[in-house]
Amino acid sequence: MTGRMTRRDLLGLIAAGSGVALAACSSASAPMAADTKNDEADPSRADAAKVRPILVYRDPQCGCCEAWAEIARKAGYDVTVENRADMAAVKARYGVPDQLASCHTAVIGGYAVEGHVPMRHVARLLGDKPNDIRGIAVPGMPRGSPGMEMPDGSSDAFEVMAFGANGKISRFHA
Repeated sequence: MTGRMTRRDLLGLIAAGSGVALAACSSASAPMAADTKNDEADPSRADAAKVRPILVYRDPQCGCCEAWAEIARKAGYDVTVENRADMAAVKARYGVPDQLASCHTAVIGGYAVEGHVPMRHVARLLGDKPNDIRGIAVPGMPRGSPGMEMPDGSSDAFEVMAFGANGKISRFHA
């Protein structure tokens, strides 16, 4: 053993450490991060979402990805989850910058949605259909983001970022 931790090792440790948090994923009482509000199943968004399929690529070792997919289902999206051991290749295929990487990559309406993005941001992306971006992302796996709710209600501040084919990264507002 070299003592060097790979990205897969790190994600495995995070997923294992998040096991307790996953038990609370469906808890409506857990507060969201400061940048979000608990509108994941907003009925005004669900009607438009029902006709929208989302393909979620996830590492089979990561459980929080299923929690995010379930939030998308509850918001009315038609979700398919595909286990992939080659997540780096998936992210490269959809143009996700390394600094915005998270544990899963979803594809909807021609856009990439990287990580634990709140559904209201996904709905805005699909409603606005910006042609200057390839997708949106919540980098890493912040506590309190959709699918990463903590039993004690703790959360990390996070931002939803947009990324373009030209490499430009900017904040994405819902």
